[in-house]
Amino acid sequence: MKHIVDLAWKENMAFETEQDGHKLIIDAGTESGGNDLGPRPKKLMLTALAGCTGIDVISILKKMKVVPDAFRVVVEGDVTEEHPKKYAEVKVIYEFKGKDLPLDKLEKAVNLSEEKYCGVSAVYRESMKMSSEIRVIE
Repeated sequence: MKHIVDLAWKENMAFETEQDGHKLIIDAGTESGGNDLGPRPKKLMLTALAGCTGIDVISILKKMKVVPDAFRVVVEGDVTEEHPKKYAEVKVIYEFKGKDLPLDKLEKAVNLSEEKYCGVSAVYRESMKMSSEIRVIE
């Protein structure tokens, strides 16, 4: 299988693509000469990681018959000072909300995503330090 992204320059620093039937505009901020018409490419890397592992975790938990009241994935990326400015370290915070959530199942779902299923996480692990944390809020 091969994924192809076709990104077309629109104006100034803005580019547009369509993925899975959804239009996406990527742009630089005004401080970098763009018009702020869309998200920045580097931050989309963090979004891709959060989405990939989040979908995995919810899918796995549903199979375990565990459904939290709320769930969010927060990804923090530390950017290097020197060029190329890249993520040197990324931390993924899995925040679950609900009463009597079985911590062992939450941990298992997160571990399966991080170690087996999330392709984005697998690629990132090869090039940067990664860590994670599970938080449960009742």
